[in-house]
Amino acid sequence: MTQVSRPTLVALGKALTSSSIIGLLVLLSVLVPTGLRAQSYDVVLSGGRVMDPESGLDAIRHLGIRNGEIVAVSATPLEGETVVDVSGLVVAPGFIDLHAHGQDLFSSRLQAQDGVTTALELEGGAADVDQWYSAREGRRVIHYGASASHGRARAAALGGQEAAVREPAGLEHISLMENRLRQELAKGALGIGYGIQYTPGARREEIYRMFELAAEENVTNFVHIRYAGMVEPGSGLEAVHEMVANAAGTGASVHIVHVGSSGLRQVPTILQTIEGAQERGLDVTTEVYPYTAASTGINAAIFDPGWRARMGSDYGDIEWVATGERLDSLTFHQRREEGGTIIAHIIPREMVEIALAHPLVMVASDGVRFVNGRAHPRGAGTFARVLGRYSRDQNVLPLMEAIRKMTLMPAQRLETMLPEMNNKGRIKAGADADITVFDPDTVIDNATFAEPAQASSGIIHVLVDGTFVLRDGVLDESAFPGKPMRRGH
Repeated sequence: MTQVSRPTLVALGKALTSSSIIGLLVLLSVLVPTGLRAQSYDVVLSGGRVMDPESGLDAIRHLGIRNGEIVAVSATPLEGETVVDVSGLVVAPGFIDLHAHGQDLFSSRLQAQDGVTTALELEGGAADVDQWYSAREGRRVIHYGASASHGRARAAALGGQEAAVREPAGLEHISLMENRLRQELAKGALGIGYGIQYTPGARREEIYRMFELAAEENVTNFVHIRYAGMVEPGSGLEAVHEMVANAAGTGASVHIVHVGSSGLRQVPTILQTIEGAQERGLDVTTEVYPYTAASTGINAAIFDPGWRARMGSDYGDIEWVATGERLDSLTFHQRREEGGTIIAHIIPREMVEIALAHPLVMVASDGVRFVNGRAHPRGAGTFARVLGRYSRDQNVLPLMEAIRKMTLMPAQRLETMLPEMNNKGRIKAGADADITVFDPDTVIDNATFAEPAQASSGIIHVLVDGTFVLRDGVLDESAFPGKPMRRGH
């Protein structure tokens, strides 16, 4: 770089008269490099359709990125060390997944190719927060984080996982759970995660006490509610009422996961309940994944006797993940004895569309770990599926609204307990350079139930902390810019 010293400039000034000022400016324009004049950036994304759900900006802009931060959003071209022409493409905040069980490298790479820049394990949570984070340090493609697991705390208090499923807890056990969760929160856990339907022994009083703890610690409860189904007693609506009552009684915030698979045909009334709770000052939110099938373990308490009536489903709706076969009465009970993962084709399509269109519902994948390339396709295609199938092709929701549900809304859900989320989910100067660039005409999910480990199409570039993890649709397998999202760290 050419440098001009202060003495040189002084000498030049003395040598020139006031009438030569234009000549001085011309001389400086030659001596001072263009990059210095225009302020150089590490990366410039040039000429894309920038869509920011916070400000409502939807215009052609040029982004200047330096040291992992967006430092310029300009209507005029910028210069930088790396300039990437993104004309014709949408430049959006990186997608934030609040519900990602697949926290291994394979799953994270598929999510990066789906536009995800932050993936958090908030429903299931971690048993040991320090161990969970240390196991991922330095080898993550995207940002990561976890809540503290109520289920694991319950198992520790009651003496094992089997007891944790069905045994009720006494006051002494509840105290042990509270102490353990408080310790994990002190280590930086992102709230408390619950799978109440998987632990039917957890009585309402126990869950209420955990909500009291969350209120004291100013963290959110991320909850798989107690019931899924339409039969009273024990409906999804009844389970949502428990969450709303807990929030009202304790002042705690609660995020209800996958409203589609928990609510089934009660989704409209459940969303009306959540909307009413918010209007009355309660901090209750929810999410949905864009599929008509759920996935879980076949030996879960969800499939205790009576499940067909509760869910309005039958054996043939259950798919064995390892082989893709549909089950019958005989094979269902055989598989339940041996254990394994299933896909349950039980969610009405219109309920998914109602949830996606509702302004209060976020998008989250509930993606699970792939085993031998097999899993529910939501872990690979959730976000491109919303953008392509539901926004572009079916007009279920506008593009800006789709982006808001997967960027700004999840960031805002976390801001009170994780202040760094104030700089995610937006495109503006000062925001983190977590950015997803996609082609609105071609973006689509390719993952299917038959071939679930297929990367999405139309996601062109993905930057995490200002580093390309996906460029021109090609994954950089040497890039590991992902950082831990952790309270107080």
